[in-house]
Amino acid sequence: MKVAVDEDRCAGHGMCLTLCPEVFEMTDDGWAVANPGDVPAELEAAAKEAIDNCPERAIHQID
Repeated sequence: MKVAVDEDRCAGHGMCLTLCPEVFEMTDDGWAVANPGDVPAELEAAAKEAIDNCPERAIHQID
């Protein structure tokens, strides 16, 4: 599983970072980005929770 953040939709709420800081981070400009590469299996549930709780629906799963 991989995840990506749509930079056009992200509003910088930081919910993803709160829920899964091992996968998401905030840029210096205050927008979320997902770490490239596969999400480790033990973090998939947290990453999916971040997807489900993004207020802007800016995060999506890439299979």
